[in-house]
Amino acid sequence: MFQVRFHGRGGQGVVTAADLLAFAAFDGGHYAQAFPNFGSERMGAPVVSYCRIDDRPIRNREPVIEPDALVIQDSTLLRQIDLFSGFKPDGFVVINTTRSLNDLGISDFAAEHDSGRMVTVPATDVAVRHVGKPMPNAALLGGLAALTGIVDPDAIEKAIHQRFPAAIATRNFAAAMEVFDLVSAVVSPKASNNAPTNGRDPVDA
Repeated sequence: MFQVRFHGRGGQGVVTAADLLAFAAFDGGHYAQAFPNFGSERMGAPVVSYCRIDDRPIRNREPVIEPDALVIQDSTLLRQIDLFSGFKPDGFVVINTTRSLNDLGISDFAAEHDSGRMVTVPATDVAVRHVGKPMPNAALLGGLAALTGIVDPDAIEKAIHQRFPAAIATRNFAAAMEVFDLVSAVVSPKASNNAPTNGRDPVDA
């Protein structure tokens, strides 16, 4: 089972991000579930959502305590919440920021893990350029796909077009693919030992 935890703030599409990943995984032939951790729904308040992907039916509906991947949609949360709680030694991290891991103050944490599985991407800037608003969720999904290989671009495109009207979907997919290409240029997909494969290479799953 591959488990992803999304951290962000209200208004950034955190819940939608998990839904998109689940739909893309389902399109790739996996079982998937996505759900939020409901709390304050105020704009700007911290929000968490979860996605699980497996080759078998998923019965667990508990929050993701030990994520295989973290998607951090707002890097300011690093100063407020222990986002890395339960993080696995071989896990993946995608952070929405223009700053480096060192500038974020987490270089020591990165040194204790595989820094090749941790990337920072300017997802908000990309989203503003393509979508016209600071909604980084689709862009970050592209980064997660490039880093992990858990879903492929075709599945992302279908998920986005299933969720949004055609014109908006096209712009969001463009944002996702720009970040996908940015991450692909610096890393090779490194599948987690927990990633479902359906008997295939995880990059193609």
